[in-house]
Amino acid sequence: MAETITGKSGPRFTLPSLTLLLPYFRRYGLRLAGGVAALLGVDFLQLWIPRFIKRAVDELGNGTATVPGLLRYAGMILLIALGIAVCRFAWRYLVIGFSRLLERDLRDRLLSHLLTLDRVFFQRHTTGEIMALTTNDLSAVQLACGMGLIAFVDAVVMTMAALAFMAYIHPLLTLIAVAPMPVLVVATRLLSAKVHKRFKKVQEQFEKLTEFARSTLNTIGLIKAYTQEATQTEHFGRMGHDYVRDNIRLAVVQGILSPFSGLIANCCLLLVLFFGGRLTIQGVITVGDFVAFVSYLFMLTWPMMALGWVANLFQRGATSLGRIDRILQEKPVLADSASAFVPPRVDGHIRLEHLTFVYPGQTVPALMDLSLEIRPGILGVVGRSGSGKTTLCHVLARLYPVADAAFFLDGRDVNTLALAAVRSSIAYVPQETTLFSESIQFNITLGRADASQAEMEAAARAAAVHQEIMALPDGYQTRVGERGVKLSGGQRQRIALARALLLDRPILIIDDGLSAVDMETEHAIVRSMASHLQGRTCIIISHRVAPLVDAGEILVMEQGRIAARGNHAYLFAHNAFYATIYTHQTADQGKRE
Repeated sequence: MAETITGKSGPRFTLPSLTLLLPYFRRYGLRLAGGVAALLGVDFLQLWIPRFIKRAVDELGNGTATVPGLLRYAGMILLIALGIAVCRFAWRYLVIGFSRLLERDLRDRLLSHLLTLDRVFFQRHTTGEIMALTTNDLSAVQLACGMGLIAFVDAVVMTMAALAFMAYIHPLLTLIAVAPMPVLVVATRLLSAKVHKRFKKVQEQFEKLTEFARSTLNTIGLIKAYTQEATQTEHFGRMGHDYVRDNIRLAVVQGILSPFSGLIANCCLLLVLFFGGRLTIQGVITVGDFVAFVSYLFMLTWPMMALGWVANLFQRGATSLGRIDRILQEKPVLADSASAFVPPRVDGHIRLEHLTFVYPGQTVPALMDLSLEIRPGILGVVGRSGSGKTTLCHVLARLYPVADAAFFLDGRDVNTLALAAVRSSIAYVPQETTLFSESIQFNITLGRADASQAEMEAAARAAAVHQEIMALPDGYQTRVGERGVKLSGGQRQRIALARALLLDRPILIIDDGLSAVDMETEHAIVRSMASHLQGRTCIIISHRVAPLVDAGEILVMEQGRIAARGNHAYLFAHNAFYATIYTHQTADQGKRE
């Protein structure tokens, strides 16, 4: 079990979460070391300025000061200031640059990992949650590893160095000056626990806001059709109010930390003025020593005030890092074994042996004891809603795991085959059409960017959409808008079909992917594909029976089982459900004509 660092608010982050960053610290170690060295240079140079001020003040007090001598001190201070400016630029460039590189690499890793996860993960996590991770949470980690890290190193170094110089002037006065600091340490510890808890609540609220905005924009047509604009605005306003409320609660804690640090710093200054002033009057320390001591105390004030800010940055960064790490610890349900075989070619011969499938988290099987052999050619699948048609597509497309020795591809158990090899042999057209806000050409050639114009047009013709594309103002260069909003439902489906046909893979699965076109067009597309897919396996799920009459075999599914199978003539004669649906649909089509 991972070791956990906890506070009053419960678990904050685990040590493995911190090790998540180690590769990036090693990769950019030289850059980070250069930045820290420049920071130490700033601190070292700053510590010498009070020494020159002390000498100048003492000489003025002793009456030994000269104009050339004072000019010399001023010149030294100016040179130090220039050195500080150069070093300060260097550490900002190197360390802030490091934090941005870390943010970029961590974002790339997060996205790459998300792409390996399967449907089960995305059914448990909303898009808004994932977007929050790649925006707010990564920014919090970047700030902690950039300004937070620098402020921490700066505070530690300046504190130790300033205390050393102060102790060199007068040890007892130094003890008096730092006496209030333990109060600040305790207060910071207590308040940091609240920062963690409240920042986590803010991030969760941001997830809800993001997800609500995304879903609203994706369903804008439905919202307008149902005149729900005011309702959605009101709901979003309430969520925004909650988000602001949670942020204010977080800001209250953050707002206490910084002023409280300043209060402690001023208390320290008050003690120095009182006790240090008395020591100066008594002649125990010189006026120059007193001025230098106060200067060092001012240098110590910054680390004290920064303590709360740094603790806040680290707490937020640790909370976000823990959230990111939890996602990176997710494993896909489907994964290749160490001995996964990559077949040199796939012919598309599918065999199911007593396959039973249950969706994760459910108890009732969606498919029950299926035994089926699918050879190259067209296989039609029909059945009532919920009969298992789409589930069969999901299983065949290797979107969910199956038991060993239940699903064979070209005679091999799919669990022994490399997942990428199986999926790359399948072209899948799901029920929900997905188009990118790009050109039609981009959407069709998504899986084959190197396809020629002729190949793309041939696929579009087979999907019966070429003529409609050419009728558009820019032809194949027409941009389809967000999720294909500029196209009709039928056009979107046929472009998705053309995309699958262009892949020219041995297996094509169409899960009711032509529901938005009329039955006559669907029938024509199925006939066109028959010649386009010679020697390949094509599985077509359809709620309409008539377009499948030319299929080599048709399955009738019911409650996750195969209720009947055969060609159109056989099923029409021997299966009442099939005959009734076919008669009803063709009769309706005749009436419309």
